[in-house]
Amino acid sequence: MAIVTGAGRAFSAGADLRDRGGQQSGSFWEVPSLTSFESGMEVWKPVIAAVNGYALGFGLTLLAACDFVIASDRAEFGFPEVRIGVPTIQGAVRMPRRLAWHHAMELLLIGERVDAQRAQEMGLVWKVVPHDALMDEARALAGRLLLSAPLAVRATKEVAWRGQELPFAEAIRFGETMRRVAGGTEDAQEGRAAFREKRPPQWRAR
Repeated sequence: MAIVTGAGRAFSAGADLRDRGGQQSGSFWEVPSLTSFESGMEVWKPVIAAVNGYALGFGLTLLAACDFVIASDRAEFGFPEVRIGVPTIQGAVRMPRRLAWHHAMELLLIGERVDAQRAQEMGLVWKVVPHDALMDEARALAGRLLLSAPLAVRATKEVAWRGQELPFAEAIRFGETMRRVAGGTEDAQEGRAAFREKRPPQWRAR
């Protein structure tokens, strides 16, 4: 389980427009994009974004890869790329999967910032809290997530994610395979024993 947050006034304000470089080593085929979450990175643990300020450009794309977004009432969100003459790429791929089409297009094509309340109305933000309560709220959610069996949580998240890309029957078959894998773990045995014995389970992620 992870909590992602920023330091200072921003969660992440995206690329530094004063930087004229930004090129990465490696060929186009080795590096699918300059900053790709898909470059061998799959995170099946729950990820909480605690948005403490500006979440702009690729910082907003990062939010689309998180499972829960808790925002300070001071937070602001936006894709400014179209206002400076460049397209949004990964955000354009991820946002329509997370939001209703018109909400995704509001962020991607208009290029204006929205406040935390509007982001919550769009479905981008799960909860808006007073700025000083942000990290307490994120840690409280983390505590609730830690009550669940970690391997079962990871399997469920992977099925939820991959299932969006599969036909229904194939998604169910994949899920049932994951159920068999997770069902054979020590944690699954511990969960059943704890239920019978009416005690809290002791998860070991094994």
